[in-house]
Amino acid sequence: MPPARSLRLSTALLTGALLLGCLTSAPAAADVPAATAATTAVRVNQVGYLPDGPKRATVVTTATQALSWQLRNASGFLVASGSTVPHGADTPSGQSVQVADFSSYRSTGSGYVLSVDGESSAPFDIRADLYDTLRSDSMAFFHHQRSGIAIDASLVGSAYARPAGHLGVAPNQGDTSVPCQATVCDYTQDVRGGWYDAGDHGKYVVNGGISTWLIVNSFERAKRAGGDAALGDSTLRVPERGNGIPDVLDEARWELDFLMRMQVPEGRPYAGMAFHKVHDAAWTGMPLRPDQDTQPRELHRPSTAATLNLAAAAAQCARVFRPYDSGYADRCLAAARRAWTAAQANPALYAPASDSTGGGAYDDTRVTDEFYWAAAELYATTGESAYRDAVTSSPWHTSADAFSPYGFGWADTAALGRLVLATVPNGLPASDLARIRASVTAAADGYLSRMAAQGYAVPVPADGYFWGSNGEVANDAIVMAVAGELTGDGRYRAGALETMDYLLGRNALGVSYVTGHGERFSQNQHHRFWAHQLDASLPHPPAGSLAGGPDSALQDPVAQEKLTGCAPAACYVDDIGSYSTNEVAVNWNAPLAWLAAYAAERRSTGEPPTAACAVTYTVNSVWNAGFTATVTVRNTGPTAVDGWQLAWAYPGGQRVTSAWNATVTQNGTAVSARDAGWNRAIAPGATAAFGVQGTHTGSNPSPTAFTLNGSACA
Repeated sequence: MPPARSLRLSTALLTGALLLGCLTSAPAAADVPAATAATTAVRVNQVGYLPDGPKRATVVTTATQALSWQLRNASGFLVASGSTVPHGADTPSGQSVQVADFSSYRSTGSGYVLSVDGESSAPFDIRADLYDTLRSDSMAFFHHQRSGIAIDASLVGSAYARPAGHLGVAPNQGDTSVPCQATVCDYTQDVRGGWYDAGDHGKYVVNGGISTWLIVNSFERAKRAGGDAALGDSTLRVPERGNGIPDVLDEARWELDFLMRMQVPEGRPYAGMAFHKVHDAAWTGMPLRPDQDTQPRELHRPSTAATLNLAAAAAQCARVFRPYDSGYADRCLAAARRAWTAAQANPALYAPASDSTGGGAYDDTRVTDEFYWAAAELYATTGESAYRDAVTSSPWHTSADAFSPYGFGWADTAALGRLVLATVPNGLPASDLARIRASVTAAADGYLSRMAAQGYAVPVPADGYFWGSNGEVANDAIVMAVAGELTGDGRYRAGALETMDYLLGRNALGVSYVTGHGERFSQNQHHRFWAHQLDASLPHPPAGSLAGGPDSALQDPVAQEKLTGCAPAACYVDDIGSYSTNEVAVNWNAPLAWLAAYAAERRSTGEPPTAACAVTYTVNSVWNAGFTATVTVRNTGPTAVDGWQLAWAYPGGQRVTSAWNATVTQNGTAVSARDAGWNRAIAPGATAAFGVQGTHTGSNPSPTAFTLNGSACA
């Protein structure tokens, strides 16, 4: 595949003829609906919403005044109503929109429909187990993408079963004994296993490294939160289930083994480095099962970036696998140390941008960020001073650019180092840790601000709709989720969950980008086996497969033909030939799996928590464009509250302009008030009160739902 584009890289792109090979034009199969023409102006998360999460919808309309919205259950009964908040022109989508916020409705059920101005949304659910299926489906993607193992019908169903690919069994020519490209090496290497990177049969260390890291990090985060059982043994459809090791780690191990096989052996030039990639000598046609591939395979020259990806992923492996398989942890750590030493000896060995025949180049000529990420992982795992010194001497340790406005990715990994150091116990000075954690929350604040300014609440900027933009959206959500973990501030969890809304239908096209999830979803992603659009005997992509998403650069012939003049967030077509908007890739599904596991975690029993607080909101005065109000919080629980944060949403779009006796911040309609320090303690039965002043437009309805430190109040 061509590399998932990093905005800072000027990657040489393949021509459509090179990539598509012998792909011939074919009409969509008769049972494939067009997924890119929205059927309703009311855009929702088509899977649904969590009872205690944000619930917002975007309405495409030219109306400038607020509109009434109605929420009805599956029986058609009206269960909630309110007014939309006009947003106006939304630059990324090219649409004029309004936003309906029904977050205060917390009852559970299926088949809800939101209606606005004569238009009705797709039906959706509100339930605590909303994301359980997506959690397993998004992880199952990696099992489907495995190389070097038969994909068994008993695990995936007959439509997706296939023989093992690239084990040197005819007609395959690899991957058990793969030669290098000319001049690269004079020996062969066993590089079987791992994941096919995307819709082709290539395997890339730089993309595999970050993808593995995200999968293992998902488990590590869940373990910190006490939710690792949901990712444990026998929770996934993998052949290793029942072996006493969490299935998520079993899946990651399939790729880790491949990454370590890509390490140059001792006694060879560049020993300890990692070969950059392995793939076919020329692009294959479509459709084509992996076991039917007749192309010769080639190893490509080692690179510093690939070597540091190996070092980071293997160091993380050594830490996270140790409670389950200490021998494997030792093997990972040894590989990580060798890779680090080799990268230090070869700090500027770059993959050439021109190396794009048969596979993406994945070129990256700035690897100081990979050095920082690998050093952070090695330090977090070993605590050794040499790695600590590499962390603290890196320019990325104090750089304001570690968290890019466009998110992290395979070529921009400094943020991963910060996330590791912010969450894994280590020996850095308290001042360093405070600054690192503040950088995470500052990045998350930036994403929240961008979401608040957009009609579809997307964390990426208007010029951020590039190749793999959906992966960028999910990566940004991870930063927000970690910020929530570090601070306990519910705004960050809400932001992370709202990015899921975007991926699952609340977007410019009203389409879920995840196969099998939602009413209208992408199902013709670019892939050589999941190619139903080309051959009706082949399957659509399995449930849980994430399309790359809008790419305003229109970098394939199908996109150029069908999307000319599109607004950035609408530059997507569900066509198997549109590899720049509709391919799948491990580095896009990995953050989706991370996010799905996070969203699926039960914060309580799944129902709204029992109230331990009561809130009175009293409007003291109202004038033509302003108001003042007093908010009183009573502790109705049996224990004292020591430090509080009260959150609510303004149903009329009011804006707080000042406050007293509390620190108040606002993001869109969502408001958060923190104690002022002197009033942080609320004894059982006691109250704390603060005041706000704000503006309104026409009406000033009072909020009806409040949460105290994340729990609902009466």
